[in-house]
Amino acid sequence: MPTTTRPVLQIHIGSTRPNRIAPAFTGWFAEVAQQHAQFDVEVIDLAEVGLPLLDEPNHPRLRQYTQQHTRDWSATVDRADAFVLVTPEYNYGYSAVTKNALDYLCHEWADKAVGFVSYGGVGAGVRAVQQLKQVVTTLRMVPVLESVNIPFAMHKVTAEGKAETDAGLDQAAVLMLDELARLTRKLRPAAE
Repeated sequence: MPTTTRPVLQIHIGSTRPNRIAPAFTGWFAEVAQQHAQFDVEVIDLAEVGLPLLDEPNHPRLRQYTQQHTRDWSATVDRADAFVLVTPEYNYGYSAVTKNALDYLCHEWADKAVGFVSYGGVGAGVRAVQQLKQVVTTLRMVPVLESVNIPFAMHKVTAEGKAETDAGLDQAAVLMLDELARLTRKLRPAAE
């Protein structure tokens, strides 16, 4: 009897600031995704990946990487079938570390669904997501309509660094995961 594998969902932590709260929301979302059971879940912390500012001499579309960190990053992104980008909103935009990570590669992102967990103040990070959608579609990723937007995020993290969510956020996460799974089946049927 052949073994079945689930598609790989990578959840990328898009903040590297000291005292960041992104890991709290990432941990919560990863638990929801594991319970959802449609994906094998990987958490990728861009702080640990540690990419320098883009330092490849050739355009990423050529895949002629000269740096080991780029080859490693390429292999990491290549093995994913779908993504969730956890992003703060900084000055009405998303973080530089996320832009840098996206710009390092080209083909590895293509034809994969992407969702967003955003957080911030009253705007809940939605302006960052709007900007990110322009970038990911240029990389031929397919953003889902459903998203998780967390307003007043600083008030939703405990002193122990855990996210305090509510039924609305939990439901938004499940709806986004449902859509990511649906799109992934269409975009990457070999992953099933």
